[in-house]
Amino acid sequence: MDRKLASIRKISDIQPIEGADMIELVIVDGWKVVVAKNVGHKLGDLVIYCEIDSFLPIREEFEFLRKSSYKKMVDGTEGFRLRTIKLRGQVSQGLILPLSVLESGDEMMIGISEQPSGPQLQLGPYDNALVIEEGADATEMLGIIKYEPPIPAELAGKVKGLFPSFLRKTDEERIQNLTLEYEGWKNSDKGFYVTEKLDGSSATFYFKDGEFGVCSRNLELLETEGNTFWKVARQLKLEEWLGTHETNYSIQGELIGEGIQGNPYKIKGQTVGFFNAFNIDTQEYLGLEEFELLISSMGLKSVPILDREFTLPDTIDELLKYADSKSVLNSNFDREGVVIRSVDRKISFKVISNKFLLNEK
Repeated sequence: MDRKLASIRKISDIQPIEGADMIELVIVDGWKVVVAKNVGHKLGDLVIYCEIDSFLPIREEFEFLRKSSYKKMVDGTEGFRLRTIKLRGQVSQGLILPLSVLESGDEMMIGISEQPSGPQLQLGPYDNALVIEEGADATEMLGIIKYEPPIPAELAGKVKGLFPSFLRKTDEERIQNLTLEYEGWKNSDKGFYVTEKLDGSSATFYFKDGEFGVCSRNLELLETEGNTFWKVARQLKLEEWLGTHETNYSIQGELIGEGIQGNPYKIKGQTVGFFNAFNIDTQEYLGLEEFELLISSMGLKSVPILDREFTLPDTIDELLKYADSKSVLNSNFDREGVVIRSVDRKISFKVISNKFLLNEK
């Protein structure tokens, strides 16, 4: 599923910012956004929330972002990148827009209608309105895409095809988007464990029906000279190891080391810290115990496991504070965050460190 970079959300709280007369803090789900007071936001209002990493198109409505957020991607696409910032000592993540930005000419209408399920956004031609409920995805309507930083040639490689449909991409949801689910997880009897989220490049390796494959986050790659993904796969003998099993498996991890994200862990060469094992035949992730057995049987290393019996705290704010710490692999480097999974691997989400995000370029 594509990430909802912009969606219809309800304001759950509005808080003052100490020492600030012109701005205030608006909260939607688990996200906190600094906004101007004169906009007149009210508790319960429906708004469009744009997440960090959103890349907004060049439009008059977004020109106020030019000084702070203008970027040009590798393919030449110009726009405005949303990132974590701090204003008057308050962390602010994302952008809140009024529903009126969805207007597109005189033939469109936007308004709030009372439906059986509650307030909804009414959008569409007057004679054939399309109703969009709270939580609806507005990403495509606004022309928003995900910001993609430049990729070194040795990581980009030559593309064999799209990410295989029989696998699952590594892209856990951020905890700020899971406020309702989190309340249920806190009160469940599930066990949870925590791993460090490494700052590298997502890598997937699979062996299916005699065929070995290597993938980046979104694509399957051809084996070419100089490609780091394939180079590491050969060094770790992943085809040989995966090929010894009767079951078709994929294993996923973070590619780290020289030439990758500035090598914050200061390691020589490149390697992979693994965090997932997936049974392709049953389409299920392996639980923690099975995952560790499989990885260790192949002589591979997992990402750092920080806590095997983790108790979920009462609030998401506490989780965000927990994520702010130094990396196990390099105590001089602020870790990117943590990933929390249930031991049975049915639940998985990420908590990105705000401290890390504030230092992100």
